[in-house]
Amino acid sequence: MGSIELAPLFFLLSIVSFLQVPRSTAEAPPIVCNSTQDPQFCRTVLPPGNNNLYNYGRFSIARSLTQARKFSRMVKNKLAKSSSFLSTLSVRALQDCDLLSDLNIDFLQSTGRTLNSSDALLDPQAEEAQTLLSALLTNQQTCHEGLQLASSDWSLRAELGAPIANDTKLFSLSLALFSHAWLHGKKRGTLAKRQLFRAGDDGSLPLAMKRRQREIFESAARRRLSLTLPSSNQIFVREVVVVGRGKNRNFTSVNEAINSAPNNTIAQNGYYLIYVTAGVYNEYVDVPSYKQYIMMVGDGINRTVITGNRSVVDGWTTFNSATFAVVGQGFVAVNMTFRNTAGPEKLQAVALRNGADQSTFYRCSFEGYQDTLYTHSLRQFYRQCDVYGTVDFIFGNAAVVFQNCNLFARLPLKNQNNMVTAQGRTDPNQNTGTSLQGCRILGTAELAANGTAMGTRTYLGRPWQLYSRTVVMQSFLDRVIDPAGWAPWNGSFALGTLFYGEYKNTGQGAGTAARVNWPGYRVMTAQDAVNFTVSSFLSGDTWLPATGVPFLGGLT
Repeated sequence: MGSIELAPLFFLLSIVSFLQVPRSTAEAPPIVCNSTQDPQFCRTVLPPGNNNLYNYGRFSIARSLTQARKFSRMVKNKLAKSSSFLSTLSVRALQDCDLLSDLNIDFLQSTGRTLNSSDALLDPQAEEAQTLLSALLTNQQTCHEGLQLASSDWSLRAELGAPIANDTKLFSLSLALFSHAWLHGKKRGTLAKRQLFRAGDDGSLPLAMKRRQREIFESAARRRLSLTLPSSNQIFVREVVVVGRGKNRNFTSVNEAINSAPNNTIAQNGYYLIYVTAGVYNEYVDVPSYKQYIMMVGDGINRTVITGNRSVVDGWTTFNSATFAVVGQGFVAVNMTFRNTAGPEKLQAVALRNGADQSTFYRCSFEGYQDTLYTHSLRQFYRQCDVYGTVDFIFGNAAVVFQNCNLFARLPLKNQNNMVTAQGRTDPNQNTGTSLQGCRILGTAELAANGTAMGTRTYLGRPWQLYSRTVVMQSFLDRVIDPAGWAPWNGSFALGTLFYGEYKNTGQGAGTAARVNWPGYRVMTAQDAVNFTVSSFLSGDTWLPATGVPFLGGLT
């Protein structure tokens, strides 16, 4: 799944200077395996004899692809032959695994092509490979969690549980070997990048509207785009369609518009712009992996609303409870509301699930209670968005930056606590984490009025997985934030392996004197914090300018 970046020439030229230096020294498996998570397993996988790190990495990727294909066939066979004997929840869990295993095959094929091309990779190539290998593990974990929910079908869990576990170890080994070879000496963030970027400042992306729709559609979409994006006159749009209920509309549903988009496009072809006029759209929307570079523009928060009410209590997995799900690369949404109305009693109920690489949300809102926004995997950016929720309401294992967003803790069930984040990194070599920069973390009026009586405390986050990583920097923390700042998941789980950091926050909830004293928590320095900025953490300079969305590259 290669990406083609649209970036200023000066930046592309500067990338060349960061060519990775090949490491060709021959090493035997016992030595190589010492740098992996499971050295004993590694020694059973790698072939005997001395070889270089790159060949070990390629060997592991190839074996991972073989195993991913085998597991995908197993899942498809179960769906084809056993679905009538399984519970509805089990079928839905298998459908999740089917989607995720297909994505894993795509990711491994793409990574294999990249690694087979050279021992030396440019930084963007190395970052993309690490991103895809990180997502492999996230997809495995998600498949496993869905099957665990299907507790009534023990045979299904037993039959698929072993291959999931074994493949996860193999994928982790592939990521470790890749990191040891190709990421050696990878450059870290620099404090130099502090400027505000706006798309197309160099004028490299002229507007190119094809006159395929009637003028009224084009003018409406252009007008909406110019009102919402600072550099809309320099965004490359290939085609425009309009969704709404009334005259002069192409489609009446969002799904119809997505289905009309071309398949497997690249960034150079421009965005397929879907203008969704004001209204409430009761539909479950899916943007699949082959629908790439879609830009969806609405009439504003709470004016263009996509809503649903699926939940775990009602028989859905967390993954497929989403009202809106997107995995197509390069997706952009502007001026939209995504909502799940299941309510706190229905527990996990996702408003939006995002597994789209290099995806962007600008001036959007996400409304729910538990598990509102599922930042599932790959690289994501949110700017000037509002997120409402209660328990773990921003969760997942993407590499994601929230910038200048408002995060609202709502009133949960009695004696429930609010967790703004629950980050799910399972492996120390994953390049994932949640970064909140320049945000406002607040409580709603209902929480302020009733939270104490309901026994509710609000925390910045808790460690969903062993290597959970979340930073909060240059943000305003309201008094609703508990003085401890962070909450444990279960006893001492992950307290020494997580990475939780705070940097130059303000507000009554920002004091760090009474914060947790876990080994993995720290008050960060500027040098620490810069590594979680848009430029360093997401390499956003290379892909965000084409979206038209403003972003701050470094620290303020």
